[in-house]
Amino acid sequence: MNIEKIVLMAAGTMVLASSILSVYHTPEWIYLTGFVGANLLFSGITGFCPMVKILKKFGFSHGCAFK
Repeated sequence: MNIEKIVLMAAGTMVLASSILSVYHTPEWIYLTGFVGANLLFSGITGFCPMVKILKKFGFSHGCAFK
């Protein structure tokens, strides 16, 4: 599995989980959705993603999107 798939799966899981928690538990969970979205936007603009740096240290390979 490459880094891009892991990043997309983690972001999707966090957005889905925080959306569900904001509906059924407390509305403050929606801030996590905003944080994930802002991080994805920042990553798309700058090409830097903190999770990519962490996954590289664990030995995962990456594709051409994050170098």
